[in-house]
This record gives sequence, structure tokens and C-alpha cells, in this order.
Amino acid sequence: MTGATIRLLIADDHPVVRAGLRAVLETEPDLAVVAEVASAEQAVARAQEGDVDVVLMDLQFKGGMTGAEATAAITARPDAPRVVIVTTYDTDADTLPAIAAGATGYLLKDAPPEDLAAAVRTAAAGRSALAPVVADRLLQRMRQPATTLTRRETEVLTLVAEGLSNQAIGARLHLTEGTVKSHLARIYTKLDVDSRTSAVATATDLGLIRR
Repeated sequence: MTGATIRLLIADDHPVVRAGLRAVLETEPDLAVVAEVASAEQAVARAQEGDVDVVLMDLQFKGGMTGAEATAAITARPDAPRVVIVTTYDTDADTLPAIAAGATGYLLKDAPPEDLAAAVRTAAAGRSALAPVVADRLLQRMRQPATTLTRRETEVLTLVAEGLSNQAIGARLHLTEGTVKSHLARIYTKLDVDSRTSAVATATDLGLIRR
């Protein structure tokens, strides 16, 4: 980071959201928005130019790369900017992949403006900035590891919730049907359920997959 000003890149596919974030952040004397982009791919490309300290990244974009995938691509480079996720989603299916991808912060879009500015400063300093609900959920997962689904198990169960068959899930995730069944068996054991419907209902109640 150069000088006292923290340089920001906003990545969100909704113009109104980008404008709102810019309006909030640019009231702070030490924050400056240097660019806005509407896709995850554009965020990855723009972040490589070397003049960004913190990227504010949405999780879901219309088609193409997701925010978590973009975060992984950005943070994999040397001297990469920090990434703070700013989204409406707070389930494990959203938070865990984003944090595993290298996000330094995770905020919800209804956070107060002062929390957003504070999170940017915290992330720029290299420290974690997590919304309270996200921090609480991560602590709960650490205390109850038996109910934590792996990323692949989460993907499988999310597709089960969408009504896909084992064969269709295998085709979507490039897995054999037998591997899908094995993942489901482990999911049933972790959630203490015995059916696809019960697994989806329990995982939804626990915040493991999105409603």
C-alpha cells in the first residue's frame, strides 16, 4: 500500500450497488475508489494493474466466474490486493469457499457505512474483517466439526436441493454416480438423516446451503 490513501476496486454487477458503495466510501478522507467493474473476470484483470489495495467483491455475478473464484485468482498472485467480500449471502455454502479462496474480509450489504469503512482499513492492514454473523458461524463450525460439510459435499447437496438426480449431479460436477452416492452417504451421517429431503431441510436450517 502506498501513502496514507487506501485505493479501492469495486466489483459488483449492479450499477446501483456500485454507486452506493462508492458514495459511502468516498466520504472517508483516507479511501479512494480507483475503479469499478461489473464482472468477476474484469475484477481479476483490473486487480493485476498494481494500483489497488483492497477489492470489494460481490459473490454472485450473472454468468461466468463467481466472486470466490475471482478472489482465489486475485490472491494467488504475489503482492496481491486484499479482498473483502460484500454480499447478501451468509450461508456456509457462500462464506466458507470465499474465505478458503483467500478473502480477508466478509461483510453483508446491510452493514452500517462505518462498519464498511472500518473493514476496508482492517483488511488493508492485513487483518481479518468478518461480519459478526459470519464470525459466529465459523466459530460454530470449529466447535462442531462433525456437522461441517466439505466444499464438494456442499456442492452435491446444493444440486440435490435443486432437484437433480445422482446421475445429473455427477455430470454437472464431473463425478461418477458412485462418487456422488458416497458423498451423499457421508452427508447423511454428518447430518444424522436418512433421506435426500431430510438432508436438504437440515442443511438449510443449519445454514449450510442457501435457502
